[in-house]
Amino acid sequence: MRKVIVVAHLSLDGVMQAPGGPQEDTSGGFTHGGWIAPYADPVLSAAIRRQMNMPFDLLLGRKTFEIWAPYWPQHADIWQGVNTATKYVASNTITSGEWQPAMFLSGDIAGQVIKLKERSGSDLHVYGSGNLLQTLIRHDLVDAYWLKIYPLTLGSGKRLFADGTLPSAFKVTDSQVTPKGVIIVDYERAGESAGGSL
Repeated sequence: MRKVIVVAHLSLDGVMQAPGGPQEDTSGGFTHGGWIAPYADPVLSAAIRRQMNMPFDLLLGRKTFEIWAPYWPQHADIWQGVNTATKYVASNTITSGEWQPAMFLSGDIAGQVIKLKERSGSDLHVYGSGNLLQTLIRHDLVDAYWLKIYPLTLGSGKRLFADGTLPSAFKVTDSQVTPKGVIIVDYERAGESAGGSL
């Protein structure tokens, strides 16, 4: 069974919006885009590269797909796997795109993701895709979180864990701290939490 793995950069207060650049996602008046740049170092780069080089398919929201589609085909030298991976795109507004291979999901996204997980194939990595993430979390479809937690707070912006998060327990499968204070930590499901007990 395939896993759904969320790959995210987070501030200490849980914001995941626009880590890569000022214009990446300004929705909601967000003005802090590009906030991960000061924390780049060889340790962080090596961890990111290791995850990028694993076999994967992508599960993306429409906005992330539209941001990535014109960019990654022009930068295959940086991340070739992103272009050859199948992109499963959750959207009720677009049904096709030039960046292939891609399949477009609409309607009951949770139900379709359950079917995708049951198929054989590479794990499904989720980058960005804030609205899709809330659907996945609300329906208990995330198997693992690969997080990079940065030593800053942003105060506003889209958060990874918003309303509708279910009680769940996770175990750490890998962790390290970079020289610039970024906590790189991988969590996998370890059960459910009910009434404060596991």
